[in-house]
Parts: sequence; structure tokens; C-alpha cells
Amino acid sequence: MKSKLTDILGITLPLIQGPMSWLTDATFVAAVSNAGGLGILGPNAGQHEIVNDPIETAERMRSEIRKVKNLTNNPFAVTLIGGQGDATSDFTLKILDVVIEEKVPIVLINSVGLLNNGSYGIDPALLKVVKANNIKMIVRSWQPSIADAKAVEAQGAAAYVVTGFDEGGTLPEQITGSYSIVPYISDAVSIPVVLAGGVSDVRTVRAAIALGASGVYVGSRLIPTVENPAAQITKELIVNSTAEDLEIFRVAPAFYRSLPTKLRDKLVNNDQQLDKASVWRENGALMNGTSGMRIGMLDGDFDNGYVSVGTGISTIHSIQSVAEVINEMMIDFK
Repeated sequence: MKSKLTDILGITLPLIQGPMSWLTDATFVAAVSNAGGLGILGPNAGQHEIVNDPIETAERMRSEIRKVKNLTNNPFAVTLIGGQGDATSDFTLKILDVVIEEKVPIVLINSVGLLNNGSYGIDPALLKVVKANNIKMIVRSWQPSIADAKAVEAQGAAAYVVTGFDEGGTLPEQITGSYSIVPYISDAVSIPVVLAGGVSDVRTVRAAIALGASGVYVGSRLIPTVENPAAQITKELIVNSTAEDLEIFRVAPAFYRSLPTKLRDKLVNNDQQLDKASVWRENGALMNGTSGMRIGMLDGDFDNGYVSVGTGISTIHSIQSVAEVINEMMIDFK
């Protein structure tokens, strides 16, 4: 069974892999694409250390792109971080240059939703370059809404990823569950809508499709796989945990959640003790951008890092290969 999403992206199965910061590399991304989904190189793909130079960051992404090309002939994508309300960063623009030079056919644009100028959608400067090079755009907003989805559709996006509050990583400010948000967003636009958040097995895939999604966006479920670069101890923690083990805490731009770690406990305690401005400042400093994710999930250091996953982890019971996970989730599309 095909879907509008598979036709547009040239993939076999309507599954997009979440490009989790630090937790993707060429081997993992190629495994997703070879299994029929869309693999995506995320921020810091294949890396184990912070790089502060835009050119070096872009060249490291070029190396990872070329590795993916050697491992699959199927479509894959690269992540671009949209403008945070102002101009798109030099890091993103340098990576976009590499995407164009390496002829990557698709990008996943992480946007902020409402820009500083009061409009929704993709930063116009970034949009102009992407469209000029005929690159297909999948857009995932940190703050999904009907207005943002319509703006993205008007800008020519191939698909819109709607993120519900069940996801892992940076949570939306609006506390609306994944299976509540997808119907009204999908009713508002004609481009394919892809559900992110809480998609972890064939039942949740079926629910997403029944509610109007053309496909699913899967992150946490693909971490405890053989090919994912996360630490083995991280994979085992996810397999042995359920949503009941997750705790939520405030940090800019809204919320995060994590499985138990020493750092997680500090972050939750701050949330309980401090006002919003103070907790954003204190927790932001403790998390140090996404370095806390690298330390906790890639390195497996539960004293100094956090393990951010979605509520769908309750149905993960073993570490499998990427192909096994995708085959099980996508059985209706075989």
C-alpha cells in the first residue's frame, strides 16, 4: 500500500527517521533508507565532540553524506536548523552549501514556527536557496499549528511533520497529545502530514494513519537498535523503562523530559524550586545545549547527561536491527 508521502519522497514506506542530535551516523541512516524509510543525518551526525567552526562542521557533514552514499542507493536527507527568529546561522548555511554540492535530494528543516517578524513558516533567506536548487523540503516546526502548517504549504514544502507532546527531545509549548493534534492539522492542509511523538509500534502507526497522517516520524523507537550510535547502556535503559519512568522539566523554549539520571534529578528539582526565568537559565546551563544529550545518550554517562525519549518507549521490549523494527511497524505497507 502506497501513500502520498512515499510518492513525493521516492521512498518505499511512509516512515521518516527522526534526525536526533548526536544520535545519527551514516550506518544508521543508510540502514533506515535501505529498509524503505527515509533516513536523515541529524545535527552532529557521526560526531563525538563539539565543533565550533561552521566550515569544519559542514565538512564533517560532507564526509558523513558521502559515507551514506556508499551504503545506500535510496533517498536520504540532511537536517537544516531554521532561523531562531532571526537570520539562519552560518552553520546551517554552510551545511546547505554542502547539501547542494553533494546533490542531497531532500532536507528536513527544523523551524521555530512563529518568526520574529510575526510570520509563520521557513526563514525566507533559507527558503530561497533551497527552492532555487530544487531540493524537497520536509518541515518540522518546534511549535506546530494550523497557521504554521498553512504557511509551510504555501512555501512549497513536500510534507509537514506535526509534533505532539508525546515526543522526545524539545517539546512543544502547547501541551497537546500527538493523537489529538494530527487530525486537525491534517484537515487544514493538502500536503502530507507526518506524525511525530509516541509512534512506537504497528498499533500507533495504524492510529496515526486512521487520524489523517500520511506517514510517521520515528525517533525514540529507533534508538535501541543495533545500528544506532547510542551507548549500549542507553539502549538497555530505554528497553527496560516505560513512560512511567519519565519526568518532565522546564527549559527553553518550553519543556524537556528524561529517564532517570543524576542530571535529570537536578533539572526536575530546579523546575520545582525556581520561577520560569530562573529555571530556564539554570537548566539551560546544566544541559549546555545538546551536550547533555551527547553525554547521557551517546556516551552513556548518566551522572552528567540526560536521556530524552518519548512516551512511546513503553512498547519497546528488545534491541533489534533497524530493518526488524521498520518491518514490524510498517507491516501494513508491505
